[in-house]
Amino acid sequence: MSDRGLLISCEELRAIADDTCVRIVDCRFSLDDPEAGHAQYLAGHLPNAVFADLDKDLAAPVTAGTGRHPLPAPEEFARTLGRLGISNSTRVIAYDQAGGALASRLWWMMRWAGHEDASILDGGISRWQSLGLPLESGQEKPGPSTFDVTPDEQRVLQTSEIVAAATDARKLRLVDAREATRFLGEAEPIDPVAGRIPGALNAPFVTNLREDGTWKAASELREQWKDVLGGDLSSPWSVMCGSGVRGLI
Repeated sequence: MSDRGLLISCEELRAIADDTCVRIVDCRFSLDDPEAGHAQYLAGHLPNAVFADLDKDLAAPVTAGTGRHPLPAPEEFARTLGRLGISNSTRVIAYDQAGGALASRLWWMMRWAGHEDASILDGGISRWQSLGLPLESGQEKPGPSTFDVTPDEQRVLQTSEIVAAATDARKLRLVDAREATRFLGEAEPIDPVAGRIPGALNAPFVTNLREDGTWKAASELREQWKDVLGGDLSSPWSVMCGSGVRGLI
């Protein structure tokens, strides 16, 4: 499958929104109100878009040994994609209301599942609306499809690998995508213990975006990440966050 680009503009998406080979997926979600995203979707979404719930569709149930959004079993994710009308030949476009922080979960999971033809809508629904582009209401009901998941386990860093690196995450070049206050342990609104993994670096997700919620140019991002990684972009590195969403970019 071809990689048509990590991002797609609202103008580009508008031109292909009715293509039956394209599936637009609304990924809006609120950690404070898990039902809010679906309610927003029903009230108004991009034409032909289906809805994927972060907790129910893009994660497995939480247990004592998992984080907040563990990966689902490959066969379960395959069933979800089929229900959403996504096959191995479908072009997937994910969007949210948060600059791509939530849409990136689906974008990354498609790649984990062996499907490279997936993009994030640059600027999300906010930019779509700012351009005066149309919305639809109600629930889209796509015809069922079949997706064959081929998971790429090299895209996943296991907790055991972090533990094996002892107390120095610099061996893993582990980058924490949470905001600086949480990274520094100055504030912690979600987790029971504040702070960071020893040796981790910090690159808050929001620093990838312009003020209008669209993504910075690739050249600017390259320099930004070069600074974070001490000038070395060639050696392996990994990204983490608090719940497996923002750390997938």
